Amino acid sequence: MRALLVVNPAATTTSARTRDVLLHALASEMKLETVTTEYRGHARDLGRRAADNSDTLDLVVALGGDGTVNEVVNGLLHYGPDLDRLPRLAVVPGGSTNVFARALGLPNDAVEATGALLDALRTGSERTVSLGRTKGVPGTEDEAVPERWFTFCAGLGFDAGVIGRVEQQRERGKRSTHALYLRQVVRQFLDEPHRRRGVISLERAGEDPVTDLVLSIVCNTSPWTYLGNRPLYASPEASFDTALDVLGLSRLSTPAVTRYATQLLTSSPERGPHGKHAVTLHDLTDFTLHSKVPLPLQMDGDHLGLRTSVAFTGVRRALRVIV
Repeated sequence: MRALLVVNPAATTTSARTRDVLLHALASEMKLETVTTEYRGHARDLGRRAADNSDTLDLVVALGGDGTVNEVVNGLLHYGPDLDRLPRLAVVPGGSTNVFARALGLPNDAVEATGALLDALRTGSERTVSLGRTKGVPGTEDEAVPERWFTFCAGLGFDAGVIGRVEQQRERGKRSTHALYLRQVVRQFLDEPHRRRGVISLERAGEDPVTDLVLSIVCNTSPWTYLGNRPLYASPEASFDTALDVLGLSRLSTPAVTRYATQLLTSSPERGPHGKHAVTLHDLTDFTLHSKVPLPLQMDGDHLGLRTSVAFTGVRRALRVIV
């Protein structure tokens, strides 16, 4: 088997020694080329190279966090899904949260996940997963925004604002911890100008629009994220086997935030946030989010700047993954 290992040296939970151990373990089982990323977007470029050389490459292994995985996936799918042609993807978690890997059922420890990966390769265990895809909306100021894929979630508005704040803190030298995220949630709430009446609308063919949303979370799987070892289920029905799910909130007053935060912290695979100001939609293939004002957009925990319109597509059977 011929494989490309994409290593993010800045992965927060793996040391250089651990990475060496993982590299030798993988190299003992396959013909392995290892490339360490050197700049933002490098993993995407390597994924595209793998897609270009799919006739000589069987597998791409991403060692890093959700951002590294997202870049590799966007490179692999540069020309679109092609299950018969594209190399398979494998993930070794090395970030602080590792939502995609954990949602696949992989151990959150990099060494244990490598062992599980090698076992899966020996037995030929893999699954085909759905993914989310976004692009600009024709006739809007964002129509030229390039297409982009995400593996587990996206968001326009509040949660993307939180991620933007976290990235600012990390640029100042702060470590990416769950405590840092919680602090930024509070600050985003205090500074949110539209928390009593939202500016986001969701539109889909043949249905009335859903309007006045303050928060819009798009999920490709469940759980949505993790707080330490606690899974949080924003859209419990979301799955790698279906299209996209959406959780929208039309109010973020102090009582509403208290209620929905409690529901999220106590959420389960059977029930997520619910109530008068909550909108839940399941298995959407195509829809568009519009905002009356520019709002932050995030995908797989990566802040992508401000947008007013984003078109979403849930693509079933988009990529083969070793599990």
